[in-house]
Amino acid sequence: AARMAAPTREERTACWGARDEFWQCLDSHGDDTAKCEKLRRAFESRCPQQWVKHFDKRRDFLKYKKKLETEGYIPPEAAGKS
Repeated sequence: AARMAAPTREERTACWGARDEFWQCLDSHGDDTAKCEKLRRAFESRCPQQWVKHFDKRRDFLKYKKKLETEGYIPPEAAGKS
């Protein structure tokens, strides 16, 4: 998907669907990407490359946020010692 044209509505829907399936798989397997490789490939093939990068960052951010909400804030210097 190297073309820079904006994805059509169908393509966007397919991309989001693939992302959601991939994320659900990660959620149910504790982020074991190996178990979700097929869905990862589908996600990458259905979404523009820059969207894949964006969604990866977004997932990391959401995971980080959830961690803060469940565990409270951990100062960076304390995190390294555990």
